[in-house]
Amino acid sequence: MTHLVSVRDVFGIDTDLAVPALTEPDEHVPEVDPAYRFDRAVTLALLAGFARNRRVLVQGLHGTGKSTHIEQVAARLNWPCVRVNLDGQLSRMDLIGRDGVVVRDGQQVTEFQEGILPWALQRPVALVLDEYDAGRPDVMFVIQRVLEQDGKLTLLDQNRVIAPHPQFRLFATANTVGLGNLNGLYHGAQKLNHAQIDRWNIVASLDHLPPQAEAGIVAARVPDVDADLIESMVAVANLTRAGFRVGDLSTLMSPRTVITWAENVTIFGDVGLAFQLSFLNKCDDAERPIVAEYFQRCFDRELDEPPVRVA
Repeated sequence: MTHLVSVRDVFGIDTDLAVPALTEPDEHVPEVDPAYRFDRAVTLALLAGFARNRRVLVQGLHGTGKSTHIEQVAARLNWPCVRVNLDGQLSRMDLIGRDGVVVRDGQQVTEFQEGILPWALQRPVALVLDEYDAGRPDVMFVIQRVLEQDGKLTLLDQNRVIAPHPQFRLFATANTVGLGNLNGLYHGAQKLNHAQIDRWNIVASLDHLPPQAEAGIVAARVPDVDADLIESMVAVANLTRAGFRVGDLSTLMSPRTVITWAENVTIFGDVGLAFQLSFLNKCDDAERPIVAEYFQRCFDRELDEPPVRVA
């Protein structure tokens, strides 16, 4: 069962739109993060996906919170949400299903075990395909038919056709929108054919939050850290993101990393040591002087010699 909720009341977006929300509780509904800040354009795109059954692809650099954005919209709509990572290890059988041996009445019998795709299709579930542009070709062609708005899934081995549940929704996240690893930032990203991309009704782009909004989230999560200190921490994070875009760094600070850094400040009592343990020690040795310079520029102090690395 569904009921309508106000987008203005639930998401804080100035619009008169109302969208359906599910009424039945489910273990797959994500938990609501009350400190989460919604991007207006991406939120409206995702709400169109939930309300009008549009296929929505969210593109952006890693660390921008693409999957989390989908989960938080689903959480506020009480919509079950399941994420599947399309890494190189996910096979067609993992997605569709395979024959497996089960025990029935004390006898071992072979029985077809559904994969995640037919399982989700038959339920009121928002299926999120993470790292969509890293999927294997055989997996992508399975997904292609389901991308149609009324896309049915044919299980040839079972001689069965599965029609999607009325509340089934399909989303995806990607770093490159199917253009491949053009700038060398995302190894393993595949070029997708135009037929794949064309089947996504809506493509939204998500960037990192504005500094003030990100600082507000960190402050809400870690209220014991001084606001001015958090602003400097977010400034360091944005410098790492700019360095990543131009190829100076091979990694960047996500909002999650900034929150971890702030939490570690409360543990160690020193912003420099917490920075080393939260981010610097994850960086390549050749890139650490660049990251240390970012820290110096934002805090007007040098990083001390790094402590012994903790395994």
